[in-house]
Amino acid sequence: MNTTSLIFEVIDFRSFSNLWFWIALAALWSSASHWVMGVPWDMVMRARRRGNSHQQDVEDLARIYANRMLYIGRVGGSWLIGLLAAMLSALWVLGFWYGVHFCQALFLMGLPMTLVGWLSYGVALRIEAGRNSGSDLYRLLRNHRFAVQGIGMLAILITAFWGMYQNLSASVMGQ
Repeated sequence: MNTTSLIFEVIDFRSFSNLWFWIALAALWSSASHWVMGVPWDMVMRARRRGNSHQQDVEDLARIYANRMLYIGRVGGSWLIGLLAAMLSALWVLGFWYGVHFCQALFLMGLPMTLVGWLSYGVALRIEAGRNSGSDLYRLLRNHRFAVQGIGMLAILITAFWGMYQNLSASVMGQ
């Protein structure tokens, strides 16, 4: 048995045992917690420390992103919700009913990100309502970031357990 066939035998290159899936999952949640309402978190921290033009930049970016999100939600929100529900339903049925691992992986990435989008829409409404400057905005962005990180940690934990279960099931079935 050569080294290549040994590697392919030990590492099953399906969704949950594929290194690229886990890298994509980590990148997804890393960027989701770094870009809070379209504002990079390091920029928020810099604005809190230095104020002036940095604060204005954060306020402008948050306002622009909130207005963009609210516009999309108000113009095509019903269609987007319907399309998203159809896609998540299809992924759930294909993944968990028919056992397609790739669809399971996409569902386990998409469902929590849908929750993050819903929370972001609520934050956008608060920004539009007047919590769009200074310490009020920083507190709002910080709380949103913590919520996104909490959702991300729970999603990664559930995905890891499900992935381990799938990999162990595949190795037991293969014997």
